[in-house]
Amino acid sequence: MEKVLPWFTLNSVPGVGRYLFKRLFDHFESPECALEASIEDLLRVEGMTPRLARKILNHRISDRVKKDIELVKQKRIRIMTMSDSEYPPLLLQLPDPPPFLYLQGNIDEHAKYIAVVGSRNATAYGLSTARRLCADLASLGLTVVSGMALGIDTAAHEGALQVNGKTVAVLGSGFKRIYPAANHKLSRMIARKGAVITEFPMLTDPEPHNFPVRNRIISGMSLGTVVVEASRKSGSLITARLAAEQNREVFAVPGSIQSFKSTGTHTLIKQGAKLVENAQDILDEIAGAYLSTAGVSKPDQKQEKARKNLQKLTDEETQIYKALGPYPVHIDNLARETAMKPGRLSSMLLQMELKGIVRQSPGKLFSLVDE
Repeated sequence: MEKVLPWFTLNSVPGVGRYLFKRLFDHFESPECALEASIEDLLRVEGMTPRLARKILNHRISDRVKKDIELVKQKRIRIMTMSDSEYPPLLLQLPDPPPFLYLQGNIDEHAKYIAVVGSRNATAYGLSTARRLCADLASLGLTVVSGMALGIDTAAHEGALQVNGKTVAVLGSGFKRIYPAANHKLSRMIARKGAVITEFPMLTDPEPHNFPVRNRIISGMSLGTVVVEASRKSGSLITARLAAEQNREVFAVPGSIQSFKSTGTHTLIKQGAKLVENAQDILDEIAGAYLSTAGVSKPDQKQEKARKNLQKLTDEETQIYKALGPYPVHIDNLARETAMKPGRLSSMLLQMELKGIVRQSPGKLFSLVDE
């Protein structure tokens, strides 16, 4: 815990919120350096005042924070900071990312996340659709992110787990106050196959105002957010709005025009959300979104990564690679050339695109990336 103590210390300074913490981290590159900086250096950070700078220099960790750290040790909770390699890279693009996350389970630093949310009081149609969709997404190698609430969130996690896929639950409370209580068993299952995370201290209750704060993590770490079922006043629409503000893709599953529980999703579609009937509708959008928004590697690093990936192609990937060239080929022609089923081919193309080997052009056209 010594490694993360400066993170807890700086985060607990009154007046240092998430926005200022991020600016301090960007400026000093570590909380240790920020805590040891002079007042003059601190004042170079946007939003810093002389009074707050003095608070940072004189701050000592409180008993409340010490108790939180002790509970983290007792419950064997991991702390994942912004400087850790597995910290979701898209979260770092937010102006107010959580400085650190409490974690049970494991985060794959190469995971590609898709958020799936919806109504707590879902219909049978909504629940079955969420399970099927998330099972398909997880089968294609995507990690499903949701909030572990009752209804659609629970179905989303269950769908991923059904196919032995990975899923991440983002809590609106601390680990000692897991909510809803009915999902304690589900949280343990999720932690075995993926992770349960929260930015809230261990004893934080599931207060209503925590959930919109939590939702920015669900949408912020994901390539896109899928709303399966939601009324006009559903909290899921907050997540969709946050996703749009974060420049992420927004998807919506249509429902019956006679059901008020689909009025929210239909409104999203009218506003420009991508209509989703199956996992392929999502794959068509997020591959390009990943390449254009991740911004994690420099071009030469991407090329080097692609060259390394070429040396580790599977037999199926090699078959696709040989069927492609510098000129775009339609996916239907590629399916005939490789004799692969469309669903499997789409999955393999997505994986090769994320590896930097294949490029997708509008109209479901594919070509090899220039070296």
